[in-house]
Amino acid sequence: MMLRSVAVLLLLAVALGSAEELQSKSKVCANVFCGAGRECAVNEKGEPSCLCIETCKPHKRSVCGSNSKTYRNHCELHRDACLTGLKIQVAHDGHCQEKKNEQAAASPVVCYAADRNELRSRVIQWLQTEVVPDGWFVKGSNFSDILLKYFKSYDNGDSRLDSSELLKFIQHNESVVEMESYADQESNKLLRSLCVDALIELSDENADWKLSFDEFLNCLKPGFNPPEKKCALEDETYEDGAETQVECNRCVCACGNWVCTAMTCAEKIGADDTTDTGAEMTEEEWNLRVAELNKHQETVEKMKASTKEA
Repeated sequence: MMLRSVAVLLLLAVALGSAEELQSKSKVCANVFCGAGRECAVNEKGEPSCLCIETCKPHKRSVCGSNSKTYRNHCELHRDACLTGLKIQVAHDGHCQEKKNEQAAASPVVCYAADRNELRSRVIQWLQTEVVPDGWFVKGSNFSDILLKYFKSYDNGDSRLDSSELLKFIQHNESVVEMESYADQESNKLLRSLCVDALIELSDENADWKLSFDEFLNCLKPGFNPPEKKCALEDETYEDGAETQVECNRCVCACGNWVCTAMTCAEKIGADDTTDTGAEMTEEEWNLRVAELNKHQETVEKMKASTKEA
């Protein structure tokens, strides 16, 4: 009997102690507000502090977090945010929907400013090796003489080098001008032909996509520092290498121009549509879309030209 009485007294003491602790906690935390996922606790000094909730009530009302993770209820979401230190908000009620793996649009093969400058530098290095200084008895050759020799060699007689003629000139010493950006041979040839167009644009003053000898000389003159051109879109300018998306196609800024892939895109189907396939863009419609990207760039170039004339 004596032992039972002692046990009962101990239980009563514990219960009273717990009740006093709860009463003390409620008093200390009465005016303390803790954010979502936190609760007020009393520390050893008897002071209030906000800690992450230890356990949430087991009720189930699933919610989707902004981190695309499904939680049992709002409390679990806010508790996870508190424990991880991340900012997690409720995206919507219910389970998170699985994201469909959309195939990313491939980037077009383009000649970036770095590729163009690399090719130009390699051509200049090759030409400089052919410069022969004047000797005691034999007249040497300078950089202009070397360029004039090649210009006459690859010109078809109209005193202009077009892209195909300039490409043949560059391929004259193919081992030296091998591009490093693409390893396989086919991509290397494609990149080189694209960079030939970029080289022509660099010094084509009359915009006829052909180089006179003076333009050819200016393009490959060692002291010439190619300007850094930017792409324009919706009154903003973008650096070389910037990307944007147009429908299902990807466009990149290369040497001051937007270059896009030309894949046919299926139009979005409305709620009233009964067919499973959308209409494909015609080549004319796609060309109009790409032209819109370069519209601002053309305006900028015209403004620059008018400024120079003034």
